[in-house]
Amino acid sequence: MARRRDTSFEDAADPRTSSADEATGTLNLTRAGLAEMIGAFFLVFTGTATAVAATLGTAIGGAPPDSLAIALAFGFVLAALVGALGHVSGAHLNPAVTLGLAVTGKFAWRAVPVYVGFQLAGAVLAALATWAAFGPDARSVAALGAPAPADGVSDGRAFLVEALITFLLVFVIIAVTSDRRASGAAASTSIGFALAAAVLIGGPVTGGAVNPVRALGPMLVSGELGSAWLYLLAPVVGGIAAAVLYDRVIGRASAPTA
Repeated sequence: MARRRDTSFEDAADPRTSSADEATGTLNLTRAGLAEMIGAFFLVFTGTATAVAATLGTAIGGAPPDSLAIALAFGFVLAALVGALGHVSGAHLNPAVTLGLAVTGKFAWRAVPVYVGFQLAGAVLAALATWAAFGPDARSVAALGAPAPADGVSDGRAFLVEALITFLLVFVIIAVTSDRRASGAAASTSIGFALAAAVLIGGPVTGGAVNPVRALGPMLVSGELGSAWLYLLAPVVGGIAAAVLYDRVIGRASAPTA
């Protein structure tokens, strides 16, 4: 997720740079991509491992985790990763964030495929790690924590929920990273709370993916691709809508004065 003034990668997209600057920009972009891969790995591994443990009834710290534990696992690790990686890559860790920033001119389009590719690689590796950690049942029984709409939930309702909860997350990210008054710790905590809330809201309906690669990584490794389109498209729609609304309307407003 983005951190203040670290959301854009201008050097990677500026045609005026010299060949030396270009090489430096490429190296920096690669480093940022690796940071995105590591961050996406730990984000997806932490959340999906907790979800798999819940599904299999595997005790962690004594009792099987519930939906609150899953939401908190995602929220806590995201807050930690924003603090750890924000100065390197902006800590997007989510294509919906990357695309939302690009659409509003806060991130270089040239860097988008690099970020998204590394994010997906991290998510796939996380699904493989979950499989290795929990054994064959993690894939055959728990689908490696891949999200799916609950029984009786239509595609339209699932799409709406995923778009709304991703809107919440991206709106908070854009807001706290645009406000210079917000400290790094406050921004990280706010973003982590937003993800935890989003997973709590969406969990009973869609599994609360809030992130295309969080869904696609486990889906690819488990082979459960039936609803992949929904989890790829809905978060992107919600994320872009949040970024545009904040950039064009909310972010330009000023508080009324006496």
